[in-house]
Amino acid sequence: MNSQPVVKETKGLIAWMIISIVWGTTYLAIRVGVEDLPPLLFAGMRWIAAGSILLVFLRLRSFTLPDKNSFFHLSMSGLLLLGAANGLVVVGEQWVPSGLAALLITTTPFWMVGMESFIPGGIKINLKVIAGLLTGFAGVILILFHDFDDLNAPGYLSGIVAIFFAVIFWAAGTLYSKHRKTNVHPLMGAAVQMCVAGIAQFTLGSLIGEFSELHYTRESFYSLLYLIIIGSLLGYTAYIYSLNKLPISFVSTYAYINPLIAVYLGWLFLDEKLNLFILLGSIITLAGVKLVRDGGKPKLIYAKRM
Repeated sequence: MNSQPVVKETKGLIAWMIISIVWGTTYLAIRVGVEDLPPLLFAGMRWIAAGSILLVFLRLRSFTLPDKNSFFHLSMSGLLLLGAANGLVVVGEQWVPSGLAALLITTTPFWMVGMESFIPGGIKINLKVIAGLLTGFAGVILILFHDFDDLNAPGYLSGIVAIFFAVIFWAAGTLYSKHRKTNVHPLMGAAVQMCVAGIAQFTLGSLIGEFSELHYTRESFYSLLYLIIIGSLLGYTAYIYSLNKLPISFVSTYAYINPLIAVYLGWLFLDEKLNLFILLGSIITLAGVKLVRDGGKPKLIYAKRM
């Protein structure tokens, strides 16, 4: 009996466990970081550092750099996924609790379904998808409006809007990546995406004067270091590995675990709200996400994480 497939599957499961846990903690790290660091410079430094480390490592291992055409498509997807989407998450978490941000991001499949339905050969809306959209929408409404006092908090509405557009950009970037394939190794593609997105964020942050707000604290430094090493390098590498060893339908279930971890950590360390309405809204939203995912198979593919 050949034990090799079992070993590979076991390693794949370990990688899946890593992304399920690690990516749920990144929302807390972002929330801590933006307490002291301006959002775009903070995000830009994360991706530039992680991308550069990964790029140097891959080049030392003789991985091939992308050609001009591949570089263009990787840059576009990187700007959408990491530059715009992740950047807006960081901006939004200046005012929005980390757990709430994670819960709102789980609605990404709703936007993917809507966008891909307009693409020739894309998914067709069916009853299961419609039921999922309505269920998820009800869950989000319950989460957002469980406490009307939050709506009057300074910047809260701006943060919600930022997260809202982050979800749209993430959906657009994922679909762009799906329909613009490259022949570059996935890790090399990730390194290019990180570097391009980080440079764009850092440049924009510099132009709007964020350097005047830049001052490190011990907490912000450790949060940045955590996002570079654990959130980006370890998390993304584990994600790529798990995709190569396990079915994507199983790997994608990390999206049900991340927000639960984020909500719990926000409550535990940052005293963020956690009550029956939030828990109920979370369950309803995740149920809607599952319906949409099931209704969108097999054509709809859910790719990378913020």
